[in-house]
Amino acid sequence: MDNEKQNENEPIEEPVAAEPEESPEESGEELHSKDKKKLSKKVKELEAKLEDSDKLLEKANALIAENNDKYLRLLAEFDNYKKRTAKESEAKYSNAYADAVQALLPVFDNIERAADYASDEQSKNGLQLIIKHFHDTLGKMGIEQFGEVGDEFNADLHSAMMHVEDENLGENTVAEVFQKGYKKGDKIIRYATVKVAN
Repeated sequence: MDNEKQNENEPIEEPVAAEPEESPEESGEELHSKDKKKLSKKVKELEAKLEDSDKLLEKANALIAENNDKYLRLLAEFDNYKKRTAKESEAKYSNAYADAVQALLPVFDNIERAADYASDEQSKNGLQLIIKHFHDTLGKMGIEQFGEVGDEFNADLHSAMMHVEDENLGENTVAEVFQKGYKKGDKIIRYATVKVAN
C-alpha cells in the first residue's frame, strides 16, 4: 500500500511520441528541393512575362513604324499639296494676266493697222509713238512679241491660216504674218496667225 501511495504521489509521466530525428543533411535537401521548385516556378512565370513583354515591344515597334510611315506619307502629301496650290495660284495669276493682255491685243492690232493706213505724216508718227509705248510697256511686263516673215514655222507658236508655194522662201517658212503672236515666258497669250510657204 505504501507503494501504491508512493505511486499516487509521483507524477505520472506520459510517454511522449518520439519524433524521428532528422539529420541536418536530410533537412537541407528537403528545403533545397522545395526552393528549387519555387524558383523553377518563379523562373517560368518571369519567362512568360518576358515573352509577353517581347510581344508587346514587337507590337509597339510595328505600330511606331506604321505611324512613322503614315507621318512620312502625310508629310509628302502636304508638301505636294503646297507645291500644287502654289502652282495653281501662280497659274491663276498668269492666266488672269494673259486674259487681260489678250483683251487689249485687238485694240493694239487696230492701232497698228491705223498706222499703216494713216494718210498724213503727223497722224502716222503719233500712232507709231503709241505703238512704241505699247511695245515698251509689254516688254516691262515680260511679254514678248513673235511672228516675223522668214521665221521657221513652229506649230507651238504659229497658227497656219494659209499655205503657199514660193521658190524664194525655204521649206516651212513664214511667208506672211496676219497677226503677231505674244507670249510671257512659256505661256502663249496669242498664237501668231501666219501664211506658210512650201
